Amino acid sequence: MTAIATASALSLPIYLRRSSTFNNTKGVKGGFRVFAVLGEEVEKKSVWGTLFDVEDPRTKAPQSKGKFLDVNQALEVARYDIQYLDWRARQDLLTIMLLHEKVVEVLNPLARDYKSIGTMKKDLAELQEELTQAHRQVHISEARVSTALDKLAYMEELVNDRLLQDRNTTEADLTSLSPSTSVQSLDTVKRRLPRKSLNISGPVRSYHPRLKNFWYPIAFSTDVKDDTMVPVECFEQPWVIFRGKDGKPGCVQNTCAHRACPLHLGSVNDGRIQCPYHGWEYTTDGKCEKMPSTRLLNVKIKSLPCFEQEGMIWIWPGNDTPTASIPSLQPPPGFQVHAEIVMELPVEHGLLLDNLLDLAHAPFTHTSTFAKGWTVPSLVKFLTPASGLQGYWDPYPIDMEFRPPCMVLSTIGISKPGKLEGQNTKQCETHLHQLHVCLPSSRGKTRLLYRMSLDFAPVLKHIPFMHYLWRHFAEQVLNEDLRLVLGQQERMNNGANVWNWPVSYDKLGVRYRLWRDALERGSKQLPFCK
Repeated sequence: MTAIATASALSLPIYLRRSSTFNNTKGVKGGFRVFAVLGEEVEKKSVWGTLFDVEDPRTKAPQSKGKFLDVNQALEVARYDIQYLDWRARQDLLTIMLLHEKVVEVLNPLARDYKSIGTMKKDLAELQEELTQAHRQVHISEARVSTALDKLAYMEELVNDRLLQDRNTTEADLTSLSPSTSVQSLDTVKRRLPRKSLNISGPVRSYHPRLKNFWYPIAFSTDVKDDTMVPVECFEQPWVIFRGKDGKPGCVQNTCAHRACPLHLGSVNDGRIQCPYHGWEYTTDGKCEKMPSTRLLNVKIKSLPCFEQEGMIWIWPGNDTPTASIPSLQPPPGFQVHAEIVMELPVEHGLLLDNLLDLAHAPFTHTSTFAKGWTVPSLVKFLTPASGLQGYWDPYPIDMEFRPPCMVLSTIGISKPGKLEGQNTKQCETHLHQLHVCLPSSRGKTRLLYRMSLDFAPVLKHIPFMHYLWRHFAEQVLNEDLRLVLGQQERMNNGANVWNWPVSYDKLGVRYRLWRDALERGSKQLPFCK
């Protein structure tokens, strides 16, 4: 109801205001009529005819004065305002053009013979005044168009929230607007929706301890076999993952307690990781159970809570007690996993997330890969409920979600590689599902886990060496992004703000940054997580 009241308040029809000084039926001073350019009074056909032959929309004005409008009626009134202002601006411009022709006529050498100098001066002075008034009227029209477009954009945002709410059949927690909004000016309403201010600049700082208190996917299960070790860096600390005697994974500090040798350079023996320096062996909980050539001492290295679920190995690097449940990252029903890829990237994980949560850059950045041949839309929007970290892109048929603390899930509707069809994913017959996990390795590095799933072409899973092709394609796409993100990182370290001027299609990236800022400040209620 508040959305309807706000839309009604914002759609005061501009056509109710005082009409323009110039009237297309009365003409300008001296009886010089506007329709002359299109009528028989001008023998030659004007090239402006088609441009200005626009029907006067005032006869079709919605009868809405004094009424309480719903969202659709308010949008209809706003559209009429735009049509009226467009017609008004055309009439003003036509007046200027006709006055210009009048000036040319006055200054014409043939006409000069029939007019005295005094008459010419008088005519020129009158024309100058009329031109000044016409220019002033054009500026007024431009201001009115700008105001009407602002109103329409605001109402469209309210409608989009309503449409997404219906599409997901869930209740969106819309911002409450007072009934007194109906008598407020547009500027007052705008102040209630301030532009998000972000300052992401300066050298990358150490990660806040609160960011560690989450379950983090750190490796794919298929990469951790019984006799292998996977060294990883997480929050600027070295760790190593391996499987114990029971086959369950463990994560211990990748530093031997004896002489600080990297344990991953050794081997796994009977479910214990052996240091390659002096043979000390550790279990998955970090306890040293074997010390060759000396008496066994009570030695233990640090370990992290470690769990395996749905083909991924998770760790809890924080000091708080781990939560009892781990979120599911499985693709939707009907999809099969076709590729699981791990990459170490030389960028801070927040900058990488900013990039993954932005699709508007695709037709400009990925011109050699998946977005080759894409047209540039006149408007790109990310539609999301007022309280949420998920939504869908318009006009691209792509659903996207940020899953705290560092995951991005997306479902893309496709017809064939590199092409998009339909207005949303449900209208597409085939889909590609992606999972990106951006693990914070260090202040300038990210461990990326990428999983790609399809709901078509299952035969591709059985083609030999297909995983090499998927990896090659993923690296091509990432390289197109990396050259830009690395440039951002360099400038950010030198003091530039990488979020200096957010716009409408940056909505999901802005919400991620606001969520992370609230987390690091210790807010009791994190935003957008309802």
